[in-house]
Amino acid sequence: MKRREIIAVDEYYHIFNRGVEKRRIFYQKADYKRFVESLIFFNTDKPGWLVNDIREAGIAFEPEPAERLVDVVAYCVNSNHFHLILKENKEKGIATFMKKICTGYAMYFNKKNERSGILFQGRYKSVHMDSNDLLLYVSAYVNCNSEIHNIEKAQQYAWCSFSEYMNADGIICQKNIILDQFKNATEYKEFCFEKVVGMKKKKENENAIFEY
Repeated sequence: MKRREIIAVDEYYHIFNRGVEKRRIFYQKADYKRFVESLIFFNTDKPGWLVNDIREAGIAFEPEPAERLVDVVAYCVNSNHFHLILKENKEKGIATFMKKICTGYAMYFNKKNERSGILFQGRYKSVHMDSNDLLLYVSAYVNCNSEIHNIEKAQQYAWCSFSEYMNADGIICQKNIILDQFKNATEYKEFCFEKVVGMKKKKENENAIFEY
């Protein structure tokens, strides 16, 4: 039995999961939007029910930096799976954040589609980004995941953080963690596109970074 990854504060992790039996879990624009917005709404130690009430009331909400359970570095949401890069800000921050995200979305999806039962394929997977080079490499993998899977060019894909990296706006990602290591966003874009060529040829490695 594979040992569960130990999550440590101030460390970075590639987090990913997919639908049970590899089923599709995002169908309509509203589904993708719901999940992506959850990356903002649930990134707090406030109770999930309270945050959900705020969301349903249509009240704008963005956690203060001190409240954030994690730093979201990058994300991509595809039809049957998702990828995140998260930094653990507080002990059990990633575990709490992911429980809120996955439970909240599963409840929304099941109610909307009049179904019951589990939606995701077990507990999310996590891979420690144990070097800066690996962090940069996987940031390109996550930001360009739609392109690697031949879904849509990263620049056009609405449900990933690539466009947030290329523009000044956007409140989900702490993108300076990555961008501060490049001269500008254009240089990072070139870095990503260079890496994508090789990634499309090889989606798996021994660390299971490219399992999905």
